[in-house]
Amino acid sequence: MKALISVSDKRGVLDFAKALKDMGWDIIATGGTMKMLEEGGVPVIGISDITGFPEICGGRVKTLHPKVHGALLGRRDNEGDMAQLAENGIGLIDLVCVNLYPFEATIAKPDVTLADAIENIDIGGPSMLRSAAKNCKSVTVVCEPDDYATVLDEIRANGNTTEATRLKLSAKAYTHTALYDSHIAEYMRKQAGLPEKLFIAMDEVQTLRYGENPHQEAKFYHTAREYSYSVATARQIQGKELSYNNIQDANAALEIVSEFSEPFCVGLKHMNPCGAAVGADVLDAWTRAYEADKVSIYGGIVAFNREVNAETALAMKPLFLEIVMAPSYTDEALEIFSKKKNLRVLVVKMEEKGEKRPKYVGVTGGMLVQDADTTTVDVKDEMTVTERHADARELADMDFGWKIVKHVKSNAIVVVKDGATLGVGAGQMNRVGSAEIALEEAKAAGATEGLVLASDGFLPFGDTVELASKYGVTAIVQPGGSIRDQESIDKANEIGIAMLFTGMRHFKH
Repeated sequence: MKALISVSDKRGVLDFAKALKDMGWDIIATGGTMKMLEEGGVPVIGISDITGFPEICGGRVKTLHPKVHGALLGRRDNEGDMAQLAENGIGLIDLVCVNLYPFEATIAKPDVTLADAIENIDIGGPSMLRSAAKNCKSVTVVCEPDDYATVLDEIRANGNTTEATRLKLSAKAYTHTALYDSHIAEYMRKQAGLPEKLFIAMDEVQTLRYGENPHQEAKFYHTAREYSYSVATARQIQGKELSYNNIQDANAALEIVSEFSEPFCVGLKHMNPCGAAVGADVLDAWTRAYEADKVSIYGGIVAFNREVNAETALAMKPLFLEIVMAPSYTDEALEIFSKKKNLRVLVVKMEEKGEKRPKYVGVTGGMLVQDADTTTVDVKDEMTVTERHADARELADMDFGWKIVKHVKSNAIVVVKDGATLGVGAGQMNRVGSAEIALEEAKAAGATEGLVLASDGFLPFGDTVELASKYGVTAIVQPGGSIRDQESIDKANEIGIAMLFTGMRHFKH
């Protein structure tokens, strides 16, 4: 049995080759791989000894030869193929272990040149992978170091890999070359000034029971990159399988949590926050978020940016919730949650903030792609546009409200006080409608003075300002940018409300 090894990623390959050699396999290798294996004590047959032809063009041509591809593509059960191989002195190759030149890593370098990129376009490697993969009925193809152990175990047990394993490895090889070619195509089209083609590669996490509604089929995928504050890579340690709507809501909750450094909790329903608060500790944050809207949080999702302890878990226990998310939990808290078998408990990586990442939205026959809205400006006194300036407490609430309203469906209005939401108006067709909802919620909670209002978009008229003042709002934060900004400023000055313009809009459709 013969194995051809030619790898750029050399993790574990020396041990892999030694194990094959110990089982009686001959090892064929190329260039740097050959040198590394020989230095590691593995007897190797050089590729030139197989082809009878030297490596040429600076190593660009070494495996593109009938004695390599015939050895891989020859059908073992086809008499004509076997006769032709014998006539031409071509022996069989039973295993190919290949991974490709580091093209993606090369183009990621800030000083990369087109010449550097082109030199890292692998030609022979993809050809060998595809040849071996096509003949997976007889040939084993390995492109991922993680598969070395499985291949060795099967060879030890059976003398060769199983046909089922060869089929799986074949599919992996085609995936490997497809992704590789997509990176090359994207880069070269950009260099040539051609319109971009969007290649999206994601791995299936699970087939969902259904989508938004029972008659819709759905699946969940994740990217190769692991992001912080991501439900895609969260670890579920308890509860029922996540549904389509659970995943949407969990993602929305984690985006809000990522805004805060101090102890914070948010309760969320239908992708909008129903209660959110900072606190002295995790229990205080939970208590204040729950008090913000005891009705809407029922059956909702709760996310924390701190470890959940037993006190907090006990406080949450009487309430029906779909999901709890946090970076960690004490053993006592998990014991308490374990009594609620259907409660989904997720551990979420919460490290980097504001990571630039793409956001995809499907439309009929197409797709919209934008940078995710991960930027939020801090609210500062110098943003004031009115005669009256906010005091320290109002400024802090403006900053809090600004971070929350960013994540509420437009038109969005949030009313806050002392680092907690009191009212949330989401998704109305006009801003006054959203304001009325949020202000009425605050009034129902008994809050009628010293309130702060945050708006995700500008207030082009004085009507929202006047309405807010009647409910006890003393400070407003909004992006500004309307040609009629002065009308809102004049109304705020007339009433004595402090108003700040952040200069940044946060529409969320």
